[in-house]
Amino acid sequence: MSLAFQAINTPTRGSDAFRREFEEVVRETGVVKFVGTGIRSDSDFRDFVDEILPDRMAYDHGSTPREDVGERVYTSTEYPPRLRIPLHNEMSYTGRWPMRLVFACLQPARKGGATPLASSHEVLNRLSPSVRTAFEERGVRYVRNFNGGVDLTWQETFRTDDRSGVEDVCRATGVRWEWGEGDRLRTWEDRPAVLEHPETGLPCWFNQAHLFHVSGLPPAVRASLLEAVGQDALPRNAYFADGSPIEDGMLEEVRAAYDEEAVDVAWQAEDVVVIDNVRVAHGRTPFAGQRRVLVAMAEPCSGEVAS
Repeated sequence: MSLAFQAINTPTRGSDAFRREFEEVVRETGVVKFVGTGIRSDSDFRDFVDEILPDRMAYDHGSTPREDVGERVYTSTEYPPRLRIPLHNEMSYTGRWPMRLVFACLQPARKGGATPLASSHEVLNRLSPSVRTAFEERGVRYVRNFNGGVDLTWQETFRTDDRSGVEDVCRATGVRWEWGEGDRLRTWEDRPAVLEHPETGLPCWFNQAHLFHVSGLPPAVRASLLEAVGQDALPRNAYFADGSPIEDGMLEEVRAAYDEEAVDVAWQAEDVVVIDNVRVAHGRTPFAGQRRVLVAMAEPCSGEVAS
């Protein structure tokens, strides 16, 4: 496991020391964890983020359910507590993604609910040459089908009821789309699988093929969906950017690499974790009890579209 970082006590808020320590640690390790922040409410968290990362972005074109708590602050992904959320880089499936993520724990789970982190560079290094080369050369195509009665609707994903608003987002982020019968929408976008870090130049595994691909579903769910809607109408799937299928075994290797690199970050109330979204992937372990973790996404960036 290659990711190592240290929790630090929060310096005086608003001080030069606070901003300097935050920037230095994130630049060095990709992660900083603050303890003793005094954050106890949604508004406390918004104030905290305003001090360190004011350039927040909206969760438009999202892929998971969240509660919008105002001013571009959201709850972490609201999947059922029994489910594990695999490690991933936020919004790496699209052409506009956040460089920084800020998480704050207002209420830790009674049991479980850690946030695993992993070095995206080391995940890439763990892949076999054949898998790495295939993804580097061919990129990933993400296909989504909306309003088929499964997964998020396009209204929830694009945060609008206006079709022209959806099309504006798609144009701005390199997404292709087509409207189907009724209220259905199909989108697809070709993205790189590997990204050079904008500051360090390190190559990083930066995609969500393993989350979108049908092999990420439990076998019974996969079989049921394929029988119900067929391969082409799955709510989401991933292919190589030339449209050819990705073998299940390739993505099992990717998942194994994430597992080898994962470092669990346990939460206490008032903890804050800031990560470099390119260098560091994140996820969630299953949990019991109530858990409230907020997230803000900051410093929007764009990457090259795969050819």
